[in-house]
Amino acid sequence: MKYLESEAFIGDNESSEDAIKSSKLLQLKLDEKREELSALSDDVPNDKRLELQLESAYILLDLDRRQEAGQIGKAVLDQALDEELWLRAVEACDILYQSEQTKSIKALAHGIWLGVTFPIDPELSVAMLQHLIDETPDKSDGAAVAAVTACYVVDIRAEGQEREDLKFFTNQLLGQVARRHSQVEEQEIFDFWVERMELNDPGKFLPRLAKVLEVIIDGDWWFDRDALRAKIPADEV
Repeated sequence: MKYLESEAFIGDNESSEDAIKSSKLLQLKLDEKREELSALSDDVPNDKRLELQLESAYILLDLDRRQEAGQIGKAVLDQALDEELWLRAVEACDILYQSEQTKSIKALAHGIWLGVTFPIDPELSVAMLQHLIDETPDKSDGAAVAAVTACYVVDIRAEGQEREDLKFFTNQLLGQVARRHSQVEEQEIFDFWVERMELNDPGKFLPRLAKVLEVIIDGDWWFDRDALRAKIPADEV
């Protein structure tokens, strides 16, 4: 998957030589992306240009050059919103969140709003919601709302093998949240927990997610939500 990766770690015994090799390979990848970007002709759709900029920013994150990545994310976000490139806008919010710069948590909230509101790649929407889960305390209802929203997004958007893969992932994610929230282990108790938390009705859990985002953003919205809602494709309303 592009945005969701299985958990892995680099052992403590990784040699400094290996780390240097990894950094050099990442720098080569970054140079390649920048060369591709500079070689684009003027008539190339801006979506491609923004895509390459974002790919460069993700590499910068891997190189721990977070400030540079954040600068790219901010510039891309503004352009993507102007041109209604919703996928690129959410990717830019993801970059801003992972860059750990000022207002990174607000960037995450904006990205979630866009990723749930617009019919973008469901995997990215799920990844943004997973970030929110990671940011919340174990007993937080907000984590449960984010997890069930991830399940909902997959259910209405994903197709084919991607649907199967993401459904498995999001169901596991919801189960993990249930365990940390209320020590839920058995299916019968899980079903009761879902009902008690009102996680079986999108008409209830989606407004609750909106309230969570409102609290995080605290009035500092970077765009006019009503204006953006008016741009939702008719078949998605």
